[in-house]
Amino acid sequence: MTSATSEGLIDDGLVVGSDGLARPAWAATDALLREYYDTEWGVPVRGESGIYERICLEGFQAGLSWATILRKRAAFREAFHDFDPDVVAAFGDADVDRLMTDARIVRNRAKIAATVTNARATVALRAVGGLDALVWSFQPEVTPAPRTLAELPTTSTESVALSKELRSHGFRFVGPTTMFALMEAIGLVDTHLVGSHRRACSGLWHPDGSRR
Repeated sequence: MTSATSEGLIDDGLVVGSDGLARPAWAATDALLREYYDTEWGVPVRGESGIYERICLEGFQAGLSWATILRKRAAFREAFHDFDPDVVAAFGDADVDRLMTDARIVRNRAKIAATVTNARATVALRAVGGLDALVWSFQPEVTPAPRTLAELPTTSTESVALSKELRSHGFRFVGPTTMFALMEAIGLVDTHLVGSHRRACSGLWHPDGSRR
């Protein structure tokens, strides 16, 4: 169904902007979210630090909006030394206490402590191939091809398995839903709606959901 709005045309959850490009409603109005959607979300992320950062930020997002995390991302990067696992792995209780007083980030003790724990787990994974190789080993053979918001999944067989594997290595705040969000964000799956101008932007997938 299509209906007219002040933002453009909404068709199955997509909004056509003034630039003529179709985006999901969540990325159509807020300038920061729009920029993120157009330039980052779903673009492949490789490398230990980049994946570690996104695991941590997805964990901080639990129970909050992604816009909140995105607006605080620069502060998170400063607080956690650009998410350098070696530096964060050396954090102790005093560092956690210090970060609990930093109003620029999300002051949740369990999530801050998990960021430190996950740094230590990331460092330990180097002995068995590393975080990058582990996470990308869960890329499925086929990605969803949702045409409407109602067709968007929130978990998958792979996200459940990735969650279990990361937990076995000591990671925290890595539940199946959080890991599916990670997989979407780093291009491991493509859940851009079929009609979006960003569908297949990662270069890893055909628009129909098959792998390139």
